Order: sequence, then structure tokens, then C-alpha cells
Amino acid sequence: MGSWAAIETLRSSISVWENQLQRKMVKFSKQFEGQLVPEWKEAFVDYWQLKKDIKKIHLLSTDNNSVPNTNQQSSLSNTLFSSLRRFSLFSHEHKDHGVIQVHRKLASSDSKGDLYETELLEQFVDSDAANEFFACLDLQLNKVNQFYRTKEKEFLERGESLKKQMEILIELKSALKQQRNKGSAADDQKEDASISCTISCEEESIRDKTEQEPAQDNTVDEFESNDVQFSDILKSDEMGKSMRMKKEDGKLRTLSGRVFNCQGKNLRINIPLTTPSRTLSAISYLVWEDVVNQSSKKCDPEGSKLHINKTKLHHAEKMIKRAFIELYKGLGYLKTYRNLNMLAFVKILKKFDKVTGKQALPIYLKVVESSYFNSSDKVMNLEDEVEELFTKHFAEEDRRKTMKYLKPYQRKESHTVTFFIGLFTGCFVVLFAGYVIMAHIAGMYRRQSDTIYMETVYPVLSMFSLLFLHFFLYGCNIVMWRKARINYSFIFELVPTKELKYRDIFLICTLSMTAVVGVMFVHLSLVAKGYSYTQVQDIPGLLCLLFLLLLVCPFNIVYKSSRYRFLQVIRNIVLSPLYKVVMLDFFMADQLCSQVPMLRNLEHVACYYITGSYKTQDYGYCMRTKHYRDLAYAVSFLPYYWRAMQCARRWFDEGQTSHLVNLGKYVSAMLAAGAKVAYEKERSVGWLCLLVVMSSGATVYQLYWDFVKDWGLLQFHSKNPWLRNELMVRRKIIYYFSMGLNLVLRLAWLQTVLHSNFEGVDYRVTGLFLAALEVIRRGHWNFYRLENEHLNNAGKFRAVKTVPLPFHEVDDED
Repeated sequence: MGSWAAIETLRSSISVWENQLQRKMVKFSKQFEGQLVPEWKEAFVDYWQLKKDIKKIHLLSTDNNSVPNTNQQSSLSNTLFSSLRRFSLFSHEHKDHGVIQVHRKLASSDSKGDLYETELLEQFVDSDAANEFFACLDLQLNKVNQFYRTKEKEFLERGESLKKQMEILIELKSALKQQRNKGSAADDQKEDASISCTISCEEESIRDKTEQEPAQDNTVDEFESNDVQFSDILKSDEMGKSMRMKKEDGKLRTLSGRVFNCQGKNLRINIPLTTPSRTLSAISYLVWEDVVNQSSKKCDPEGSKLHINKTKLHHAEKMIKRAFIELYKGLGYLKTYRNLNMLAFVKILKKFDKVTGKQALPIYLKVVESSYFNSSDKVMNLEDEVEELFTKHFAEEDRRKTMKYLKPYQRKESHTVTFFIGLFTGCFVVLFAGYVIMAHIAGMYRRQSDTIYMETVYPVLSMFSLLFLHFFLYGCNIVMWRKARINYSFIFELVPTKELKYRDIFLICTLSMTAVVGVMFVHLSLVAKGYSYTQVQDIPGLLCLLFLLLLVCPFNIVYKSSRYRFLQVIRNIVLSPLYKVVMLDFFMADQLCSQVPMLRNLEHVACYYITGSYKTQDYGYCMRTKHYRDLAYAVSFLPYYWRAMQCARRWFDEGQTSHLVNLGKYVSAMLAAGAKVAYEKERSVGWLCLLVVMSSGATVYQLYWDFVKDWGLLQFHSKNPWLRNELMVRRKIIYYFSMGLNLVLRLAWLQTVLHSNFEGVDYRVTGLFLAALEVIRRGHWNFYRLENEHLNNAGKFRAVKTVPLPFHEVDDED
């Protein structure tokens, strides 16, 4: 009986220990996944696979220990004997040679890292499982070393380039300062030799040389046979990046960069064409060069003078400053990579020792500590150098200012925001319920409704409803992106200290809609009490004016940085293709393509109040006047036109034919919108047939681009049928459902053909409902669009932005 009790006690203690071990492993797994760099996830230690191997060893050892009842006492005695043997004198001899031995294969060259392979020196309960565990562990160690070496080399080369750029900038600034100090009329006629710069006339030969220059980005040497797949990914990424950088750099060089000689050095300054002024100046230069100077093939012996003015140097300084910030961020990621991987090795080896009862941790940990990724201090030294250079040249010797740029303070989320979200949500629900009841009693939304109210006040409510519904869905997108570990801040190039969190977005939505519905409730109450529209029609206009003033308010209140960034993005969209297109610009332009009804309501409300029609209640004036009517129709085309111009600009900058194909999608959308406008004017069979044909073609075009290009799905050779290899959402059924939902919502234009409306409800309410469905479709589309973009970044291990450098030194022979 005593032996039975001892066995049961032992089993219960083992069960408790197993549960504690599992909880600790799960806890660290979540911490590890939450702190790793999302784009480098595949390069981190595969902690989850190693954990599975340990569980397999534990299950096998448990199965081997469970024997029939007749052998329980002998098994207990064997267990006791094996436990006592650990403390015997023979154990010293056992510890001398260790349970494992890690062999190190020296690299054949400096570019290749050392490889590690573990040999078992003691018999395990299941040697095959132990061999499998250590083979996986060796693979992870070799992978981590290789990736760390590759990224370290890339950042070191980037650091050396930035140092040279800084030296050239300092030299030019010093020469410019000397020239400005002289400042005499004679110096204006004859430039100082120290800043005299001569344009090279061999432009065509320079372009040819540029195309033949070898790639200067890092390439990754291949692993041995067990690591070929990982190295191929890195190698193809670097080669592709080199080709893209060469192509883009060549394009910029052709337009904005010219070879000049400054203080004995042949240099080329490249300022990217990101603004209209730079773009127009580059185009004017090309026109002048191609049209006016077409006959002159050779330059004068002295060459043309290129003035390196303060503006150009200021732009160059900003580019170098941004490059230093991105380099420092990358070095910080690499430090995180090293520390997390080191911690993962320690944790997994501790778990292995607890499960097997062996002492493999001290032996293997010495190898990990001496491996390249943990022993190299080049990243630390470069990080110190970057801090020193940044403090000296960009922070006026103020280290606190340096850290403000290099390590920005992360704004903490406040529970006060959560409280006000709940408060304003409750207020909105109450006010909206009261408004709906009052509108129902007054019969505002019936087929025979109050025409003045539906033509003048309802568009204001519809406009704000669509706007803040879209904004609310963006907040939901952020929640889902964060949950799926999608780095949306990096993709949109948002400043971590100034970006809107999802709580801020929900607060803005609930507060704004509470104000809008509250004003609508007050306005409808006054109308119901007998006030004329002339007396109360100013209220919706004042509401619009209040939001407009709040949007452009120059004071640092109500998320000023986000408001101004939004206005900046809208400016970039409206002035397409003069601005260089970044991810946030064309993402926002895509959102505007789904907000055409909102933009038409905005145009109608603006016309109604700006022309003074609200004073006479002449709500039909804007539709009777030809130029206002034409403007209303133009609003339907503008978002697609802006998006098409962005595609044209991206093709101009990058030279990829896919952007022209994407441009065709928006042209088809404009043709479909034109057919719809024509059908609304003249409802004939001919225009109806044209509308069906154009809309069907545009829908097929858009669906193909949604699924294949934007979402990256419908890959026929994928391991996930009709999807793609990498999925951020575990359940595949969600992707199939999303594809079907996107298809259904894309067919909302059929309402124009079928003329379907809700019974007993004004047709404008039906229009609002369909417009809301398109907004919901866009919010749903947003998640998968950024998921695909994140997977592209992760597949190329792209976690920091590559900032182009302004100065390029050219050899004399070039």
C-alpha cells in the first residue's frame, strides 16, 4: 500500500510540474512573439518547433516509464537507483565528458559563417527524438548567425556610406559659408574656386556607366545544404533590391542629378522629385535640354556652372538625417534580434534539461555565447558612432535632443480615453434613438417626405455618417492589424509618437457622431415645433463650418499632427502626379474611390451654402446651373482620375509595367461612372446596355486586381488551395468568405439597373445604405491589402526604410 501511495504521489507531482512547465512555456512564447520584429519573424529562432520537439521527448519518456503493475516496484527501484546515481562519485566522470559535444565547422571564407553540429555522448530515453531536437537547434543557431552576419554587414556598409555623405555635406557647407562671407560684387561675377562646380557634359556615357555599375547592396552567401532555402530567400531579396535601387536611382539621376566637380572630387547630387517644384524644374530642364539645345552635342571647354545653393544643401541634409534615423532604428532591431534569440536558446535548453534530466544547457550555452551573433560588438560600436555624429551635426551637441529623434518616446494609452469612448457611445445611442423616433413621427424618410429637408439637411447627415463610418472601420482595421502582428506603422511610414491609436480613432468617431446627431436632433425638434426652414437652416451649415475650422485649426489641440498629416496627404492626392507617391497616398486615394457619394454630398452642401441658396430655400439652384451641375458630375470621376495619375507617376518613377495595368483599372472605372451619369440623364435602352457592359467589364477587372494583386490570393500552386502560402489568419474559411463577400459587394451597381428601393422609404435612404455597403467593403478590403504588403516586406526581411542618399561620387574615368 505504501508503494502505491508513493507512486500516486509521484504521478500527481509530475502532473503538477508538467502543467507549470507548459504554462511557463506558453507565457514566454507570447512574450517572444510580441517582442520580435514582425518582418524578421522567419529569421528568428523557431521556438514553437523546438517546443514541439520537447513535448515529443516528454511524451515518449512518459510512455516508457508507464509499465505494467507487476513491474511497478522494480521500476520504482530502478528510478530510485538512477536518481541516487546522479549523486554518486561516478557522476564526476560523467560530467567531465558531458552529455553532448558540439562540433564547429570552420568557414571556408570570411563571408561564410561557421556551422555547428551536435553529437550525443550519452544514451537518452529516445535517442532519435533527442537527435531530432539538437538537429533542429543546430539549424536554428546556424540560421541566426547567418542572418545576423548578413544584416550586420548591410548596416555597416550603410554606416560607412553615411559617414562619407556627412563629410561631403560638411565640406560643401563650409565652402558655401566662405562664399557667402565674401559677398562682394566681384565674387558674384566670379565664383569662389572652393564652391565652383562644373556639370559634366558626358551625360549619355554616364547613364550607360550607371546601368553597368555593379550592385552595391549586400548579397548573402549561400548556406550549406541544410540552409539553402533560407539563403535563397535572402539572396533573391538583396538582388531584387539592388536592381530596384539601381533602376530608381538611375531614373532620379537622369532628371535631378548632374555630375559636378567640387574641391577636386567628381560628385553627383540627387534630390528625389518628391514635390511639384522639383518635378516641374526637372521637366523644364529636360524640355530646355531637348528642344533648345538639341543641336549642340558638345559642351563648352569650361562647362556650365552649377550653383550648389543653400536650398539644395538643406534638402541633402534632411535626407542624410533621415538616413541616420533609419539606420539607428535598424541597429536597434538587430540588438533586439540578438537579445531575444539568446533568451530563446536559454529558455528552450532549460526546458530540455528539465524534461530529460540531463545537463545540456551549460555545454550548448557556451557555444551559443561564443557564436557570432552574440560575440560580435560591431553593431554596438556603430550605434555609439551614430549617436555621436547625430549629436554633433543635427542636435547641436544636445544628447537629449538626439535621443528624442533616435529613440522617440512612445505615448502611453490612457484609460481616460476608454472612459470617454463609453460615455460618448451611450450619448450617441440615446440621441440617435430619439432622432429616429422623431423623424418617424414627422414622416421625414417616407416616400412622400419633406423635400426641403431631404434635399438640404439630409445630405449633411449622410455625409458625416459615411465619413465617420469609414473612420470607425479604420480603427477596427488597426485592432485587427495589431492582433495579427501586421506592422501598419512601418508600411504607412507613421511617426510612432504622433500616430493615432485605435482608441483615439474610436473617441473621435463617437464624439463627432454624438455632436452631429445631437445637432440634427435639435434641428428636427425646432422644425417640429413650427420654426420655418429660413430660421433654422443655418444650423447644419454652422456644423459643417465648425468641423472645417477644427480640421485646419493651427493650434496644438485635437490631434494637430494627425490633422495636418491628413491635409498633407489630401494635397498630394489632388496634385497628382506632381508629388512622389508613397503607400499612404495611394491607400488614401483608394479610400476616396469608395467615398464618391460622400464627395457628391459634400459638393452639394458646399454649393447650397456658398451660393446663399439656403436663404431663399432654392435647393434646386445648384442642379439647374450648368457649371455647378458639371462640377457635380466631375466629382464622380475625380477619385479615379487621381488614382490613375498616381499609377502614372509610379510607372514614371519605378518603370514597372504593372502600374500601367493598374491605371487601366481606374480608366475602366471612369468609363463605367460616365456610362452611369449618361444613363441617369437619359434612361434609354442604349445607355442601359452600355452601362451594363462597362460596369461588368470594370467589375471583373477590379475583382481580378483585388484578389490577385492587392490581396495576393488565387495562387494556383499554393499549399493552401486558391489562396497563398503564407496566411496571417489561421482559418482558411475566412479568406474564402471574404472573397465571396467582396464579390457580392462589388455588384452594388446593379441597383442602378434594377431600381430597387426599400418599401415605404425615400430613395435617398436606399442610396445611403448602398454607399455604406461600399464603405464596409473598403474597410474589409483594407485588412487583406495590408496583410499582403506586410508579407511582401517579411518575405524580403524589410523592416526599415532605405532612404536615398544625396551625394554620389564618380570616378574620373566615368
